[in-house]
Amino acid sequence: MQNSTTVSHPLVMSLTFGEMTSIKYLYCVFVLVGYVLTILANITVIAVITLHQTLHKPMYIFISTLCFNGLYGSSAFYPSLFINLLYKAQTISYVGCLLQVYAIHTYGTNEITILTVMGFDRYVIYKLIAAAFLYTFFWITIHVILTSRLPLCDSVILKIYCDNWSVVRLSCVDTTVNNAYGILTIVAIPVVMPILIFISYVEILRVCARSSKDFRSKALQTCAPHLISITNYLFDVLFELTLYRYTPTNVPYGFRVFMSLNFLVVPPLLNPLVYGFKIQELRIKMAKHLLRK
Repeated sequence: MQNSTTVSHPLVMSLTFGEMTSIKYLYCVFVLVGYVLTILANITVIAVITLHQTLHKPMYIFISTLCFNGLYGSSAFYPSLFINLLYKAQTISYVGCLLQVYAIHTYGTNEITILTVMGFDRYVIYKLIAAAFLYTFFWITIHVILTSRLPLCDSVILKIYCDNWSVVRLSCVDTTVNNAYGILTIVAIPVVMPILIFISYVEILRVCARSSKDFRSKALQTCAPHLISITNYLFDVLFELTLYRYTPTNVPYGFRVFMSLNFLVVPPLLNPLVYGFKIQELRIKMAKHLLRK
């Protein structure tokens, strides 16, 4: 790749949709339905928490923040995917590609940082939420700046959306700095965050062991949705990081697409459903609100 001709900017990146184009209209229906359901589910939870004063508590503020992040991530992905499926040429401008990289990576990092701070003391909630977002934007901004400085020798991305590594691997020059920063980010986010969550739950279990049965039952009801969300997210990220770095050719294309989309599609739809149905107080308020409407 070092001897390849540099692609000058501005350029248009070609996305690789492969077998998806054969039944693209069916996929368009799935994408549209998925986006609408995601919007409705997350907005419903946010609206109910906002409108009911009794829900203005740390836990519910965290949940509404998680739903807002789901809306942000979905809007960075679904409309672009829908448009590219409709048109014969699946392309995106270089600037648009970098913006999508930034949005998707900040969404993913926000998700894990919000889930992490949810496991800790809620008394400093607004500071924790602000710190979660600042932490995310700090890491991903540096990622995108490092990537935007690279000269590219190709413009074909082997995915149906832009991510940082897919752009970096098109570079004509040595990418050691980008790779090193990528590894540092993996350590700082998908590794450190689960460790912090584990520490917080060890403390919760210690408190529950010394508490009454009613307290343990309430703690389990509160913690179960959080554990479901974090387990699902970490499972998705594990597969995405593996495919993201190595792209094994022996894995079927359809499965690679499915797994690469999972962390973008499932959490924004799963989170409002899990929290809405599992937490009794929120479930009751949502039911009353919807019935009244």
